Amino acid sequence: MHNESDQCFHCSLPVPAEVRVTAEVDGDQRHFCCHGCKAVCETIYAAGLEGFYRRTAEGTQLAPPPEPPKDLALYDIDEVQAEFVDSLGEQRDIHLLVEGIHCAACIWLIEHSLYAMPGVVEARANLTARRLHLKWDNSVIKLSAILQRLGEIGYAALPYDPETAEGSLNRSNRQLLYRMAFAGFAMMNLLWISIALYSGADRGEFRTMFHWVGFALATPTLLYSGWPFFKGAWSGLRHFYFGMDLPIAIGASITYLYSLYVTLTGDPAGEVYYDTVVNFLFVILVGRYLEAISKRQAVASTQRLLDLQPRVATVMRNAEEHIVPIRTVKIDDEVLIRPGERIPVDGVVIQGNSSVDEAMLSGESKPLGKRAGDRLSAGTINIQGVLHVRVESLLKDTALGRIIRLVEEAQASKAPIQCIADRIVPWFVAATLGVATATFFLWLQTDFDKALMAATAVLIITCPCAFGLATPMAIAVASGQGARHGILVRNGEVLERFSAIDHIVFDKTGTLTKGTMSVTAIHMLKSEWRTGEEMPEGIKQLLSRVAAVERYSEHPLALAIQKAAASLRLELEQGSFINRPGLGVGGVVSGQQIYAGTETWMMRNGVESAPFLQDIAAQFDRQGASSLRIAVDGREVALIAVEDPLREDAQALITRLKNDGIRVTLLSGDRQKTAEAIAQRLGGGMDVIAEVLPEEKDQVIAQLQSVGELVAMVGDGVNDAPALVRADVGIALGSGTDVSIASADIVLMSNELEKVALASALSRRTLRTIRQNIGISIAYNIIMVPLAVAALVTPLVAAISMPISSLLVIGNAARIRTLFRNY
Repeated sequence: MHNESDQCFHCSLPVPAEVRVTAEVDGDQRHFCCHGCKAVCETIYAAGLEGFYRRTAEGTQLAPPPEPPKDLALYDIDEVQAEFVDSLGEQRDIHLLVEGIHCAACIWLIEHSLYAMPGVVEARANLTARRLHLKWDNSVIKLSAILQRLGEIGYAALPYDPETAEGSLNRSNRQLLYRMAFAGFAMMNLLWISIALYSGADRGEFRTMFHWVGFALATPTLLYSGWPFFKGAWSGLRHFYFGMDLPIAIGASITYLYSLYVTLTGDPAGEVYYDTVVNFLFVILVGRYLEAISKRQAVASTQRLLDLQPRVATVMRNAEEHIVPIRTVKIDDEVLIRPGERIPVDGVVIQGNSSVDEAMLSGESKPLGKRAGDRLSAGTINIQGVLHVRVESLLKDTALGRIIRLVEEAQASKAPIQCIADRIVPWFVAATLGVATATFFLWLQTDFDKALMAATAVLIITCPCAFGLATPMAIAVASGQGARHGILVRNGEVLERFSAIDHIVFDKTGTLTKGTMSVTAIHMLKSEWRTGEEMPEGIKQLLSRVAAVERYSEHPLALAIQKAAASLRLELEQGSFINRPGLGVGGVVSGQQIYAGTETWMMRNGVESAPFLQDIAAQFDRQGASSLRIAVDGREVALIAVEDPLREDAQALITRLKNDGIRVTLLSGDRQKTAEAIAQRLGGGMDVIAEVLPEEKDQVIAQLQSVGELVAMVGDGVNDAPALVRADVGIALGSGTDVSIASADIVLMSNELEKVALASALSRRTLRTIRQNIGISIAYNIIMVPLAVAALVTPLVAAISMPISSLLVIGNAARIRTLFRNY
């Protein structure tokens, strides 16, 4: 494939003589079609991966590499940043994909290096996902300067694009696999040399030959397979920090150099340890590869969400169908969606009828009917008919995009307990070097070889990897699994706070109730009506006038009255309108002054009360129905009962929370007796705070917090937004609206109340898992370090033990998944 002088050596495309690029590769002159192919080829050979060309089928043409940006300043352009940042204001927020992260010390280096730069507001690196959440002041520092700084300390960072992130991570894992395979090949061959030496050849005429053969196998292995450790160690030393690569690099280098000394001098009393160097490099690389695979599987929920987003869409242009990449679709385009296809955009149906599976968003397993005027969400599935949809939102602006971003932010976040662990890691490594040095001098008086092996074992075995993974793995698994089950957690700190919550406040309307109010009874002085009966003409006339006033209100009671009037096909007259949230409405209809609202609203407007309605109101209260007082021309004339049925799972949730020792409070704008009646229907044993205006809800939360309580608030995320923000943990029920995501710490994508208990259990399990993981790391070091100091553990055993501790932490974090089997 690559011997033709008129073909590019890398991609096999024709190479015109006037643009030919020539370079020496592996001792031979090669021709390329462009500098990009030349650079890629040189990189492949420099990494020892020239087998790539032998494995490419004859005649296969590869695409030349894309032209790289001339300068990182490209990412300073607002139009480019708009693809990756939420806002183009002075303070900006972006997720970067960072290649080269592999330990907690890398996290420490990245964060401390960036925080030292003026203008960097926040830098949170994530070990599990290898991403960096960056906030910076664009008026003080440019993004290109930050990317340049990351490059200087040994990390390649680019704005995070989910479509390219997977490829980058796969390449990183593939390089790790190549290094591991090389070390494995050398190890197997060195085993034969070791067998010969241990069988007596170390005293015969072939001793020197076997030593040189071992040197020939160990040297390229150390340089190629061990390169990531040397690179990480050097990068750390240049910036005055101790990373986990440093002990490994020192251990491998000292053991190799001592073996080389024995080989060069022929010292008959010395032993060579080339096999030890190669063996523990191989085992450590195996451990790192298994860690990488395990971490990918443990946090695969984000990728499963990404997979819900179709990559292409069928766009109607000039009455013709065009299949185009989703990134080229524009707002207000018309998209065609056939049966069985995933919906690629958020939009409104403009033509067609179908049913859509929205289980991904709402958790509702039953498909929902859709027709013209109904809204659709990206990632859901069209079941039956063909739909024509007008595009309203794309990619990251869709409900699915917001969910993915929320999950990514949670996985990239840090719980307070992790901040403590991050501060310990550099000191942990420094202590490792001190203990290894002391161990060497301790055994030096007895046996140099024993001192060298014991010190090397200490350097290898005291790895802080498990300690660094303890928290981010648990948070990543918890947030990813939560997202799969409709629980979106804003960050790791929320999980830690929620685990300590001892008081949950529930808003009544739309949270514990279905939020679908309906008129069930109307009482006047001389007539009355209940559901199922024929409505008298006098009550119809009154209902028509009340509905004429209420039609300008968005309150659930107003919507119930409008619905009742519409069901009777009553004609509504035009009238004036005034509204006082939490109290009532008023207006003039057909020359009559109408007031509808609470008893307080009647008193404020000087309405003459009707004593006969007091007993009826008390009766409604006992039934748990809300009562709306009606006044005409200054006299109270009627009482309208409106009921909002409780959710089927409300009582079970309250019972479960009380059994878990959590105090529960019902917060309502209803009369005290009405709210107390509803509390009794929920099983009783809960506090009731009633007659609360919307703007007073956050004050109620503040009062509870003022006495030292940790309070969670559960609401619909719209009317309760201030209270959700005020609470220690705000939980929004609904389908991921902008308001709920902005104001709540936890968003429940469905209206299933049991998810509140599941979120509580998830937070407690996560914190318990973090503590278990830290305990595993500490226990591992308490047991293994003394054994290494006592020279009871060889470097090979140390290399096997080190990744096992990390795998135990990853496996323990993955156990969080089992929680969801019980719900």
